[in-house]
Amino acid sequence: MNDFEALVSLNLIPQIGSARLERLLEHFGQPEAIFRASRQSLTAVVGEQLGQSILDFDTGKLKADLALAQKSGIKVLTLLDQEYPAALRQIPGPPMVLYCLGQITPADNLAVGIVGSRQASFYGLNNAQNFAAQLAARGITVVSGMARGVDTFAHRGALKAKGRTLAVIGSGFKHIYPQENADLAEEIAACGAVISEFPMEVKPLPQNFPRRNRLISGLSLGVLITEAARNSGALITADFALEQGKEVFALPGRIDSAGSLGTNALLKQGAKLVTCCEDILEELNLVDAGGKDIEPPPENKIPADRQERELYGHIGDQPVAIDELVQKSSLASSRVLNLLLKLQFKKLIRILPGKQYMRN
Repeated sequence: MNDFEALVSLNLIPQIGSARLERLLEHFGQPEAIFRASRQSLTAVVGEQLGQSILDFDTGKLKADLALAQKSGIKVLTLLDQEYPAALRQIPGPPMVLYCLGQITPADNLAVGIVGSRQASFYGLNNAQNFAAQLAARGITVVSGMARGVDTFAHRGALKAKGRTLAVIGSGFKHIYPQENADLAEEIAACGAVISEFPMEVKPLPQNFPRRNRLISGLSLGVLITEAARNSGALITADFALEQGKEVFALPGRIDSAGSLGTNALLKQGAKLVTCCEDILEELNLVDAGGKDIEPPPENKIPADRQERELYGHIGDQPVAIDELVQKSSLASSRVLNLLLKLQFKKLIRILPGKQYMRN
């Protein structure tokens, strides 16, 4: 078994994610060495149950998965491959394997995600399509999740403008979801790519979609939420974007519309309000994006708000926990959380594992 086969095999074991893979690689060095390790060594790193799963792995599953991918025209990439998207290497917990229908190109380094409600109004759908078409016409790749509603219209907008679009799905390619978008997947692959981190036969289970959302934001310089209710899954993508240091944009909606409660809340918390495509391009320094290098973002200014400024003063180059910030600031924990979110939106600070914060 070589390193490529080892990574695909590890990805076929459901309990192994990016964090466990990192621990295994730290201990054993190379992916293929994991499958040559002793029971005692594996147990010491990942526990008895998971260690036994690695020892008992059926290589027939690997052959079946790769054969099905080849038959379906799916390219399988691993973290070790040069073609693996550079943007995803930078996010916490990058997927160890990607299944790709179509082609990811260097042009996709300039990408903006567009997400929103599956049950969006005409306002949300129309704007998703229009923004996607305008971005695509300017050479920006549109990234979305191929779900019903906003996602579908975002992809359609990019295709209408004859631009590039990437779709990240929450299932294996044998179970395209929703099924009515199977033809759309083929259209996207013809001028972009459909991407999944899930093995070929994985079904579209609810727990897969938050994982899918982190890749949408991970592939993008920023994410636009066109319409989202208070508990919309699109807000999970916004959370991932913040954790990854990406920009979050939102369209304002009617205050009496339940479908706009989520986007309006994002705006109150500091998301960038956009009313036209140029607002996004200017914020990302992509006004002349077609074929030109990305300019570095301008340095963030010290917050004007007094409480934001004081809290920012308690955050330095070393991680600090939220409890310590509550103690130092003498503010209620709920207020500290709100201020931290605003500072994240302004890209002044970033969140680390364990809910710790430090300056960008």
